[in-house]
Amino acid sequence: MTPLDDLFSTGESRAEAQLEKVVMLNPADISDFPNHPFKVKQDEAMAEMADSVKQYGVLVPALVRPKADGGYEMVAGHRRKCAATLARITEMPCIVRKLTDDEATIIMVDSNLQRETILPSEKAFAYKMKLEAIKRQGERTDLTSSPLDKKLKGLTSAQQVSQKSGDSQPQIYRYIRLTELIPPMLDMVDSGKIAFRPAVELSYLSKEQQQSLYDTMECEDCTPSLAQAIKMKEFSRDGKLTEEVILSMMQEEKPNQREKPAFRDERITRLIPKSIPRGQETDFVIRALEFYNRHLQRRRDQER
Repeated sequence: MTPLDDLFSTGESRAEAQLEKVVMLNPADISDFPNHPFKVKQDEAMAEMADSVKQYGVLVPALVRPKADGGYEMVAGHRRKCAATLARITEMPCIVRKLTDDEATIIMVDSNLQRETILPSEKAFAYKMKLEAIKRQGERTDLTSSPLDKKLKGLTSAQQVSQKSGDSQPQIYRYIRLTELIPPMLDMVDSGKIAFRPAVELSYLSKEQQQSLYDTMECEDCTPSLAQAIKMKEFSRDGKLTEEVILSMMQEEKPNQREKPAFRDERITRLIPKSIPRGQETDFVIRALEFYNRHLQRRRDQER
């Protein structure tokens, strides 16, 4: 049966009602997306953004979805909301769209992956969330309005994520492996203290083994190489990775930790005795030059 409202409305008015409109909402009425994987930092860039919002307002509408219990949930625009809050703005433009959890997740991830700087941990949890959402959706690809989505039909979930992100499928799975790291280890990856590939291998260690490794790294002030990380993974798989083994491996000298020759010029290095310990070549050359200068000074004194 045709709804009563449709009987007394034109096709044009019904189409207009379906169009999304920008509405002004109070940032305080918008909750953050659950388990939002992208960090909103209170840094200098955010302070500049807040100053701009205070002067000009929020220029690009955020995307929100209505909550069942009232209010709204942010889908895309967490940084704009934060800037508006810091600027004490009580209204910001938003597009209100009804979205399922999976639809909202995919849009949230895609909108944030466009940022210039993304931490490894952010990519890791974002890829994991999106991959799980796509798998739950089956082969549906009409989750956003992008024309590219229609071209993704028939692809696996990982292939779809790869197409949209630019990272290869193996690289996507490597990022997702990082979600298995304990928080302090993941922080070391974000700060660049542990390289990406060794971190992927270390993610296969148990939480207890990771904690032992972290404590050892703190104590020894060193991090594992890729070769050491692979070896730890193999030892862990065979049930042989103990605290003693971890300590022994971390105390090994790695090629990239060995002292490099102070001089590359062969005319200098061939004159340095082989008995001089590695790393003390510069001291030897300085002492030799000091001795030579004293010798020259004595000769000049004698010639006067």
